[in-house]
Amino acid sequence: MTKKTKITIDYSRCGDGNGIDPRECCKCLQTCAPAVFLLHQTLGAEEPDPFDPKKWRVTPQWPSLCTLCMNCVKNCPVNAIEVKQ
Repeated sequence: MTKKTKITIDYSRCGDGNGIDPRECCKCLQTCAPAVFLLHQTLGAEEPDPFDPKKWRVTPQWPSLCTLCMNCVKNCPVNAIEVKQ
């Protein structure tokens, strides 16, 4: 039986209107060869202008594809990503 990879993101450092804006950074998305991450607007976010959303989030949508290369962790400028198996 293979172990499940667990990827967590500290949203106080990246996304949800806190810390760095993931739309401007995208380092984890750019360096992840198997494309584990998904960039999307935070669910339930209420913005005065729906065409200019501020609360975005990167979610590890497909952790089973993770190859444990740790490029996402190494390239995150705010150390918001943790990968465990």
